[in-house]
Amino acid sequence: MTTTPPDPRTFPLNRFLVPTSALMWGLQIAFLSPSLALMFSTLYGATTAEIGWVLAIYNVSGFIASLVVPAWADRHLDYLRPMLLSGALTLLLVLVLAVVTTLPLVTIVLVVVGGPAGVGISMLFAHLRHAGARPSQIVDTRAIVSVAWVAGPPMATLIIGWFGPRAILLAIGLVALANIATTMLMIRGHRAALSADDPSTPAPADEELPLGKIGVVLVTAAFVLLQATNATSMSFLAVYVPQTVGIDVVWAGVALGVAAGLEVPALMIVGRLTERYSSLGLIVTSCLAGIVYYLGVAAVTGPFLLIALQVLNAWCFAGIGGVGLTLFQQMIPRPGLSTGLYMNTRRVGAVLSGPLIVLGGATVLGQRATFFACALLTLVGLLIIGAAGRHSTSRAPAESAAPAR
Repeated sequence: MTTTPPDPRTFPLNRFLVPTSALMWGLQIAFLSPSLALMFSTLYGATTAEIGWVLAIYNVSGFIASLVVPAWADRHLDYLRPMLLSGALTLLLVLVLAVVTTLPLVTIVLVVVGGPAGVGISMLFAHLRHAGARPSQIVDTRAIVSVAWVAGPPMATLIIGWFGPRAILLAIGLVALANIATTMLMIRGHRAALSADDPSTPAPADEELPLGKIGVVLVTAAFVLLQATNATSMSFLAVYVPQTVGIDVVWAGVALGVAAGLEVPALMIVGRLTERYSSLGLIVTSCLAGIVYYLGVAAVTGPFLLIALQVLNAWCFAGIGGVGLTLFQQMIPRPGLSTGLYMNTRRVGAVLSGPLIVLGGATVLGQRATFFACALLTLVGLLIIGAAGRHSTSRAPAESAAPAR
């Protein structure tokens, strides 16, 4: 008799290991991502164009790794060993970056080592799904990653400012060691739980959404648009606030800080709501919040409304960043593929954010056009998700009416 492994949060110590692992993986990304461009510039003398090309090549490597590694994990139903490998590769990455001296070698290292090293967080969420964690538990874990993103970039900036760019490599290496240790403990606890598992104990219910291939394509396309608008607003706000709104750039930092601080409670609230409402319905509310937010930012003329609007921004992100992850895991039965595909919508969306920012200087509306475009694309994403929901509703009666074999 085949059984689903028990929820990892029921393993001994794993109620501490799972959030600890999420925090460490979040810190690793929050340390590395904002620091790469600065390291390229200060340590290797890279120009702005060279930085752009290296980051683009690195992201392509991460995109491929987010498909290849999860495919292996799905075939072997093992998500912890790839997570352990990601931690080891991160440690190798920082060691090599500390000794190489030329930008071409750095690029090769990032492609060969950095891409696979970045899939660890995906494997954590895939493991939770495979082990039977509920959507609310997964969203709670995602909230811990947001905590890391609140603290990580300021900490990285302080480390670089006090000790120099190479010091951040040491910090990332220490975090990688913590990831390796927590993953090894999770593997040991997972094996112990499997060996002691009682076959007569019912496995947790595995929620699935019957969207079919068309529905999956629709939702994926919608999330690429939603991720693009989210990435655009976050990266462009520091330029938009002083140049168009006409207030000090510090208010952009305050707004982003408020949004980051509100993300955590928003994720925890929306995680609880997944127990009562459908994922698609919750994402619809996030899309509506996003539309109002982008239109509000396009019309804002002072700091106070800008700060107040961050409540809507946080709710929009909670749907895209939290419920979106569980939605992909529900509509695609393979945990590795579903999580990797979701993570890649963020990468593709980040690429699309470039043209959206360019739009701010190409129309008579100026930079406000970028946020009007974000509102429009969010509306398009909302309509696509609505179409996917209708497709799911139409599939359900057809499948229930199909003759049994």
